[in-house]
Amino acid sequence: MKGYISTHTKTIKLFKIWQKKLQSGKSIKKIRNKLGLSQEEFAQKSGVKYTTLTKIESSVIKKPSVMVMDQIARAFGVPIEDLIK
Repeated sequence: MKGYISTHTKTIKLFKIWQKKLQSGKSIKKIRNKLGLSQEEFAQKSGVKYTTLTKIESSVIKKPSVMVMDQIARAFGVPIEDLIK
């Protein structure tokens, strides 16, 4: 249980840092474009709904959930920590 709490606390801290540095989805859009993926292609690859992805990238959704952030990080093939550097 102690290890779970420590991991959970770390996840919450990373989530808060991510939200501050996300800058209205610009980071996601920039990385997606560098990979040469359309929004539709990235939505399929990540498992994030197309409409959710477009809302994140256009700043309609300013603070995506931990689950969505995890899906995006996994689709990029990086840990969440790498996306907030």
